[in-house]
Amino acid sequence: MVYTFTAENFDAEVLQSPIPVFVDFYADWCGPCKMMSPVIDKLAEEYEGRIKVGKINVDDNNELALKYNIMSIPNMKFFKGGVVVDEVIGAIPKPAMKQKFEANI
Repeated sequence: MVYTFTAENFDAEVLQSPIPVFVDFYADWCGPCKMMSPVIDKLAEEYEGRIKVGKINVDDNNELALKYNIMSIPNMKFFKGGVVVDEVIGAIPKPAMKQKFEANI
């Protein structure tokens, strides 16, 4: 399952999550973001229950994009205990993304 994160649910769903959270900062107009979407969907299925996977639209949630210093997208961050512990900027192949998921469980 891929969650939709917003400014309203970010604290509860991401910062207070008992398991690691993967957040994809994206925009609907972003080509590389669209390329990553099926990869993220598949990894969300594979890691269900071990890593919470969600997306946040930077156009609709600009304050969070600013808070987390999102300068280019796709920008994907791993949170543990409410803190960013890893990130991926730009589109990468599924095997490389899977390695990032494994490293951040």
